[in-house]
Parts: sequence; structure tokens; C-alpha cells
Amino acid sequence: MKISVLVADGAFDSGLAAVLDVLQTANELRDELPKPPPPWQVTCINPHGPVRTAAGHLVQAVSPAAAEAPDVLVVPGAGPKQPDPLVQWMDSPAQQAVRDVVRQARADGVPLAAACTGTFVLAESGVLDGLPATTSWWLAPAFRQRYPQVALDDSHLLTHAPGITTAGAAMAHLDLALSLVRDGSPALAELTARYLVIDTRPNQAAYAVPSHLARTDPMVSAFERWVREHLDQPLRITDAARAVGASERTLQRAVDRVLGTSPLKFAQSIRLEQAAHLLRTTDLPTDAVARRVGYENATTLATLLRERLGMTPGQLRC
Repeated sequence: MKISVLVADGAFDSGLAAVLDVLQTANELRDELPKPPPPWQVTCINPHGPVRTAAGHLVQAVSPAAAEAPDVLVVPGAGPKQPDPLVQWMDSPAQQAVRDVVRQARADGVPLAAACTGTFVLAESGVLDGLPATTSWWLAPAFRQRYPQVALDDSHLLTHAPGITTAGAAMAHLDLALSLVRDGSPALAELTARYLVIDTRPNQAAYAVPSHLARTDPMVSAFERWVREHLDQPLRITDAARAVGASERTLQRAVDRVLGTSPLKFAQSIRLEQAAHLLRTTDLPTDAVARRVGYENATTLATLLRERLGMTPGQLRC
């Protein structure tokens, strides 16, 4: 399989390295299987030739015209990791040619894969319109605002749409590269993960920091503070809306616009974040932890932790 890795100037070093290292390791381990898949032929490309990564390393990229037509085009993350610098990077004239490569590949029917801030490149190119996608959890509010036509679900580590795979934050590059290996050989993907000690991670929700997401909007931030101040009490959206000086409908619209969820589910995320913290750092019984974060018993808490974070109280205590 021929894979072109579209390396933009200022690429995120560890993300790019993760993709290249996983594919190289898979190639090195192929012969350990009774029926090995064909090797992955990886070429770094850029419309302007060699580029510098965010850390200043030189990548010997070739122009797309000089590379063989790929079976998959991979877009690793860019160096900027915060919304404003990322948007400035995205708007720079130098990235226009990169977006053109993405659009042409999509028009040619080439499958696309992107991780972390690389998902912004796909969205900016218009190829994600109307499709499900994921991105770095902390960039989700900026992504929703800039690309409202994309069906973003930032809780996922990997999202598959017809011809397009997107992955979440930073080290989700590993998950993205493993998914490419898995497409050719599930057995080789499992072996590669074992060699590189890549754990199974069900979603990004366990890593998200609700307070970080909330502070992108004053009303949502005020709601987040109110929830934390009333963490062990029954949640009444009417009371919360009154406390932040808004109607229920206005509060619901604000939370949905910024976070893509309801006030109730966002409050649930805050409660589960605190519950996970208490389970990791204290010896409190699970029932006591549940009551501290507003749930009646340990069973309810355990069910929500499993559904939302993909973890049990026991796993969090390890």
C-alpha cells in the first residue's frame, strides 16, 4: 500500500513521528506473521518540497507530482496547538497549496486520514462538510465555530466517514496509524501495538478538562462554575440559568454552540471528572464519591463512568 504523508511547514513533530514510526514498525514485523500483508510504502510530500517541523527539523518531502499516486493520504497535525495561533496558521497563504492537495486527493477518490490539528486542514478544505469527524478535545469549541457544517464528536479518538478517518488529540496519531495497519492486517496491528506498548483508549472524554472548554464563552464558564459550587445537589437547569442571568433556552443554545452538547450532559461531564479525581486520589468508598458528585449510589456512578469514560471505578483506582 502506498501512503503519502502530507507534511505542512511547522508540523507537529511527535505526531508526524508517531505515524512514520508505527508504519515502519509494522513493516519490520510483517515477516513474523504466517501470511504477511504487503508492505507500506510511505512518502512524505509537500507542494513546496522539503519543510521544517515546529521544532525545526528538516523533512525531505517531495512534491505530490513527483510521488506515486497514493492509496491513502495522511495529514498529521500542525505545530500550533491553541485556537488563535492555529487559525492564523490556517489562514496563511502558504497553506493554500496544502489544502489544494487535500481537495485534489478527495476528488480523485483517495481515502484521507488526519489527526489532531490536521483535522482542521481537512475541514478548511471542505472535504468534511456534512460528515462526522473528531479533533483535539480542547480545540472542539473553535472547530465548531469555524466549521459548523461538520458533525463533530470530540469524545471519539477515531471517527470513520466514507473515505475519511479522523483522530483526536496529539498521541491519537498512534491510533490513526494503527488503524491504517489494521485495514491491511488486524493481526499485524495488534502485534505492532504490543511492540510499541500502545494501550487501547476508548475515547477522549476521559482526558477532557471541562473548565478549559467552558472558558471560551462567558455564559458557559459561569454555568460551569455554578455546577461546581452545587456539585452534590440535584441539578436544576432552571436554577442554573437564573444564576447566570439567562433563560433556560439561552443557556441551552450557548452550551450547544460552544460544546455541542446539552447543559445536563456538560454538568454530567463535570461531575464525572470530579468523581474520577476522587477515585484516583482518595480512599473514599465509591458510594461516598457518588454522593459527593450528586449521584444517589455507586451503581449509577459506575454506569455513567463506563458509558462516558469507558472506565470502571476499579480501573480509576489502579
